[in-house]
Amino acid sequence: MSDESLPVVAVVGRPNVGKSTLVNRILGRRAAIVEERSGVTRDRMAVEAEWLGRRFTVMDTGGWLPGGSELDGKVSRQSERAVAEADLALLVVDTTTGVTDEDAAVAEWLRRSGVPVLVVANKVDDPVREAAIWDFVALGLGEPWPVSAVHGRGTGDLLDAVITSLGDAAPSLDGGESTEAHETDADGRRVVSVALVGRPNVGKSTLFNRLAGDDRSVVHDLPGTTRDSIDTVVETPDGPLRFVDTAGMRRRSRIDEATEYYSLLRALDAVDRSDVALLVIDATEGVTHQDQRLAERVDGAGCPVVVVLNKWELLDADQRAEVTGQVAHKLRFLGEVAVLRISALTGKGVHRLLPTLAGAIEQYTRRLPTKKVNDALRAAQAAQPAPGGARVLYATQGATDPPTFTLFTNRELPQTYLRYLERHLRETFDLHATPLKLRVRRR
Repeated sequence: MSDESLPVVAVVGRPNVGKSTLVNRILGRRAAIVEERSGVTRDRMAVEAEWLGRRFTVMDTGGWLPGGSELDGKVSRQSERAVAEADLALLVVDTTTGVTDEDAAVAEWLRRSGVPVLVVANKVDDPVREAAIWDFVALGLGEPWPVSAVHGRGTGDLLDAVITSLGDAAPSLDGGESTEAHETDADGRRVVSVALVGRPNVGKSTLFNRLAGDDRSVVHDLPGTTRDSIDTVVETPDGPLRFVDTAGMRRRSRIDEATEYYSLLRALDAVDRSDVALLVIDATEGVTHQDQRLAERVDGAGCPVVVVLNKWELLDADQRAEVTGQVAHKLRFLGEVAVLRISALTGKGVHRLLPTLAGAIEQYTRRLPTKKVNDALRAAQAAQPAPGGARVLYATQGATDPPTFTLFTNRELPQTYLRYLERHLRETFDLHATPLKLRVRRR
């Protein structure tokens, strides 16, 4: 739901460019259903969002097409109504395909609408693709903003631009920046949520039962036994943990039952609401393509990830070396995550899970003194100054879960230099196992 008094940001574009994924990234949770095929989003969806303490409504729309079927026309009319109500439009385009005729048609329609527009060049998942964004200058709507809606890359800078464009129309939250409410127990202690995710039949439920201390989930050799998310709170030396066992996530093309499809949606929702994710992989099968895709989805949720290689006892020395190499190569985008080798069936190695989770949670919720943050950044800049006289004037940690730092700069910082600063912060404060966000604001 959204407050009708808030300014509206409409997310528009041709089908299948990642509009709903971007909306979910802006909201910080899964509100829009995302599938890798066109036409999934057909109606407008308006939800209240917040950035840097400023509130606005973000509106997801279906893909706009100049022609097509009768249904396509109805979807396009919904998009047009959204833009007519909007204070700002985000035109999402796909850098992997370049400028299409449909992109040009959407851009022409937006120019006629008179609504301010920011071009969002999506799927810039690595620096190599950044050069491709300049093709979209030809749309005549200004400089594109490179983002990766799946991984969150560049979305902070985009949202800064959104707030700047909306100006005073976006009201501040009462009391300044928002503070997310966390679940607490009867003693007022925070209950940390841990989601167990993975493909069907990799041993999630067996591990869940061992962690929970009883048979809460049905364990069977038939894949897909768990149809919904099941959870239980376990008392640990580091406080209460809520373990959530989720349905096995298989490829969308292999989901042919409505029940299984909605089980998948509930599993993804459980991941989005969790503080930590345990990505369980069947070591006897190695790291599969589907494991990679699941890791991307979990990484996109913005929570720490612990990789769990189950059934490790069934591998010989050569197989273990092969799987270890696959993790390093195929899951390298997760960064320096913890990797545990266990047997959920026998319990071997499971004792290391709780200490590893405690470390990941501590990093995820850590708040650093402003002085130490600025001292670290000054040291980084002294060791390697930014090109072109750019520099960080001041920095502060604005949020936790994950640690989020706002850098106030005298001019734009290159992405390579931002990665250098991020790496320096990780090394200085031992934040290797947690996501970390840098917001840049020019003064």
